[in-house]
Amino acid sequence: MSFTRRQMLVGLAGLGVVGLGAGGVRYWLGRPENVATHDYELIAAPLDIELVPGHSTPAWAYGGQAPGVELRCRQGERLRVRFINKLDVPTTIHWHGIRLPLAMDGVPYVSQAPVLPGEYFDYNFITPDAGSFWYHPHVASGEQLGRGLVGALIVEEREPTGFRHDHTLNLKSWHIDEQGAFTDFSVPREAARGGTPGRLSTVNGQHAPTLDLPAGQVVRLRLINLDNTLTYRLNLPGADARIYALDGNPVEPRPLGKEYWLGPGMRIELGLKVPAAGAELSLRNGPLRLATLRAQPSAEGAGEWPPALPANPVAEPDMANAETVKFNFEWAGAVSVGLAQGAAHSFWQINGQAWDINDKTCADRPIARLQLGKSYIFELRNLSQYQHPIHLHGMTFKVLASDRKSIIPYFTDTYLLGKNERARVALVADNPGVWMFHCHVIDHMETGLMASIEVV
Repeated sequence: MSFTRRQMLVGLAGLGVVGLGAGGVRYWLGRPENVATHDYELIAAPLDIELVPGHSTPAWAYGGQAPGVELRCRQGERLRVRFINKLDVPTTIHWHGIRLPLAMDGVPYVSQAPVLPGEYFDYNFITPDAGSFWYHPHVASGEQLGRGLVGALIVEEREPTGFRHDHTLNLKSWHIDEQGAFTDFSVPREAARGGTPGRLSTVNGQHAPTLDLPAGQVVRLRLINLDNTLTYRLNLPGADARIYALDGNPVEPRPLGKEYWLGPGMRIELGLKVPAAGAELSLRNGPLRLATLRAQPSAEGAGEWPPALPANPVAEPDMANAETVKFNFEWAGAVSVGLAQGAAHSFWQINGQAWDINDKTCADRPIARLQLGKSYIFELRNLSQYQHPIHLHGMTFKVLASDRKSIIPYFTDTYLLGKNERARVALVADNPGVWMFHCHVIDHMETGLMASIEVV
């Protein structure tokens, strides 16, 4: 059964979940009366939303909205979220990009059992790094992310950064038709190629919105790619914009340039000097307009460019003593037909091994075992004609070099590996456990392009 926002407000008010008091608590994300066990309650439930004017889409929502409600905390603080599953299917929450203990990583049958309908799970971890992150399930990911179970997690710096204005832009395309009904989240022929794209692009759940910004100010724009499939060729023609962070990790501020390719799961933080009142800028994906940024009159004095953001406490790899591990990402075979009911397609593989999304024991056979505390260089080689945003759970790695483009080394958790590209990244294996290592094009992941890496 699906509900409207009004119906859910009425029905959940009696549960004590909805906070609408003087404190301005956000809908469905409130501090409960008993804070001994958790700070926030976050509910996943069906929700009818209007993506196509005049038509209803049966989404699944976090906190009463899709994309989900934005969570915020401060660097170094403990985040305690009681996640309540009001869906009719099992699910989990994975905290993308956060370095946390394995038990909090949200991968079913690896770090936790799926949260069943009507049950809850308490996520409890310290956020060591400031930056833009996000959260989503790791159960039936194609459908669950596709229906709207995605949301931003913003970890604020310990001290003021100099940015007085901070805006999060959630980028997501929806697999829906002209009447707002869902279409297939994964089509085999597309999954065997670049992935199955959605047809309706949105920013914060709206198609081609107009967003007001204060004229003359330098604003912080956090762009998060929550999409199942699409890599966005982000550009802001005519704008004075600088890159301040990539995938939650600060970089030395530099001009945005012509465009930036933001793959699924990736994030970029920009400083934007808003032009004079009345001017408009077009945020684009290649030539396609995603949103209009409109300068509104501001009583504040002219904004100044903030300094570089403070670095996160990520361990620097010992390059002189690092061991090299090679990973080949490749196409596994032709599109198959006549599969048994429920059987998974297998189109992709890593080092000759294809992950079976229906096999709960795959993680028991890690593709690599790393020694705790030791430094490693990963050589990532794409043997296909399609891009793969390669994501590692639990740890942060440093991008060193590529044979396709010039690299200014930076830390990240997701690297967009271009067609036929060979890249080198390095890390310190400083988090014990069995960690997922996969492409974040979801139907690539679900058709083989995933593996586990064990740190012992």
